[in-house]
Amino acid sequence: MSSYPASGGLTHSRSRLLVAVRPYWLHLYLLAYTPLLLLLDSRTQNLGQQSALGVLTFFVLWLCTLKLPRGQRLQVWLCVGVATVFEIFGSLIWGVYRYRWHNLPLYVPPGHGLVYLFGVTAAALPVFRRHGRRAAEAVLALCTLYAIAGLTVLPPVTHRLDVQGAFCWPVLAWCILKTERYALFAAIFLATLDLELAGTLAGDWSWLPVAPWDGVPSGNPPSAIAGGYSLIDGSVGLVLAALAWLRLRRWPPLISPPEPSGAAGDR
Repeated sequence: MSSYPASGGLTHSRSRLLVAVRPYWLHLYLLAYTPLLLLLDSRTQNLGQQSALGVLTFFVLWLCTLKLPRGQRLQVWLCVGVATVFEIFGSLIWGVYRYRWHNLPLYVPPGHGLVYLFGVTAAALPVFRRHGRRAAEAVLALCTLYAIAGLTVLPPVTHRLDVQGAFCWPVLAWCILKTERYALFAAIFLATLDLELAGTLAGDWSWLPVAPWDGVPSGNPPSAIAGGYSLIDGSVGLVLAALAWLRLRRWPPLISPPEPSGAAGDR
C-alpha cells in the first residue's frame, strides 16, 4: 500500500518538471539539433549530401519561425542574409577559419538564423523574466572563465593560445552589460558555444592557429567568439533601421498629420 503514495509523488515530480521545462522546449531542441546536424555533416561524402543538410536546416528554420511575431521573423531572415556576407568574408576571403571542403556549406546561413532565433526569443524565457540582467551576467561570468582558461590552463592541452577569444570578450561584455538586449546576447553565447564546440570537434571547420593579416593567435574555437556573432546581430539592427528609412523616404505616410485644434475652430 505504501507504494501508491510514492508512485503518486513521483508522478507529481515529473509533472512539475515538465511544467518547468515546457517554456524552454524550443531552445533545448535547437541545442540538440545543432550538434546532430554537425555530426551528420562530418559523415557526408560529397557536396550533394551536405547540401541536403542545408535544405533540411532551411526547412527547420522556416518551421521554427512560423509562429514568431512578424518583426522577429523578419529579423531572423535578415540575419540569414547578413551572416552570409560575414561568412564569405571570414572564411573565403580572410580565411580566419576554414570549412573542411573549403566552401561555404549550405546549412551555415540558416544555422545563423537558428542562432539568432535562439537569442531573439530568449527574453521571454522564465529565467530572464525572473532574474533579468543578473541571468545574463551569470552567462558572461561563464564566458569570462572560458576566456581566462584560453590564456592560462588550456594552452598546454590544446597547444593554442587563445588571444582572439580574449579580444572578442569586451564586445560580448559590452552587449550584455550596456544594452537592453542582454538576454539576446547572453543566449547567443550559449548557442554559439554549443555549435562551435560541436563543429570543431566534429572536424566540420577549424580556426587557424594564427589569424591571417593580423597574426592574432586563436583557439579552436575562440572562447568568446560570440562577441563576433554579436557584430552580426548588431548589423541586423542597422539593416532594419536602413530599410525603415528607405521605406519612409520612398513611400511617405498617406495620411497627413491632423491640423492644430485652432484651425478647426476658425472655420
